[in-house]
Amino acid sequence: MVRAKFVVQSVKAYAYGGKEIEASAVTGGSNEIPENQRFHKATPSGTIKMMVDNPPAAEVFVPGMEFYVDFTPVQKA
Repeated sequence: MVRAKFVVQSVKAYAYGGKEIEASAVTGGSNEIPENQRFHKATPSGTIKMMVDNPPAAEVFVPGMEFYVDFTPVQKA
């Protein structure tokens, strides 16, 4: 497993009820917390863009909130 840390940049609502979430890798600026500096060193850039069509799940994503993103390989059957 590989873990990254992303921050929500924008949330765009659509008429049908879905939301487009865009997040980017956290930055490691001098005013950031040490954990973000460590994550920024390992993943200095990156973007995740996704459509969420599950209202309770979409409400979790708010601009400025940070999330851990875990990349776990899928075992083939």
